[in-house]
Amino acid sequence: MNLFELFLVAVGLSMDAFAVSICKGLALKEARPRHMALAGLWFGGFQALMPVLGYLVGVQFKDAITAVDHWIAFGLLAVIGGNMVREALSGDGEEADASLSPKAMLLLALATSIDALAVGVGFAFLSVNIAAAAGFIGAVTFLLSGAGMKVGSLFGAKYKNRAELAGGVILILLGTKILLEHLGVLSF
Repeated sequence: MNLFELFLVAVGLSMDAFAVSICKGLALKEARPRHMALAGLWFGGFQALMPVLGYLVGVQFKDAITAVDHWIAFGLLAVIGGNMVREALSGDGEEADASLSPKAMLLLALATSIDALAVGVGFAFLSVNIAAAAGFIGAVTFLLSGAGMKVGSLFGAKYKNRAELAGGVILILLGTKILLEHLGVLSF
């Protein structure tokens, strides 16, 4: 695998984290560098960790992981997005919208990095330096997640009342897209 191919893989894997970062940024009044770094660390860290874990799991569990990764990602994103929609429609406070708590970020980072686990399993069959590849994927995701937080906060400052609702809908649609792609209904 050459650097350009790895870059395409990294960007593709980071798009889920980028979209979720935009949603988180929507809920913030202002995305500060520490918010952007926090999102980048959570999402980039998990995007770097999961291919390594997948690589270590390797061939023996390939079918089991790839058979359910889309259901896990869909379930997590649907639950998180559904809670955001429910809170937006119930008129709950903005604090839940912008939560960067370890619990909230752990679930989001896990949900957006499930595909990276399957990619790591694929890397086990290729001539890939897993440490370098995982580091590169993590760095690309770190940068795109930070940028997503800033983009989302700029938009959210003008439309904060609808931020949580939009974010929840985006997460549900993202989970549905992942599920439909893996079931072969969609192909992008």
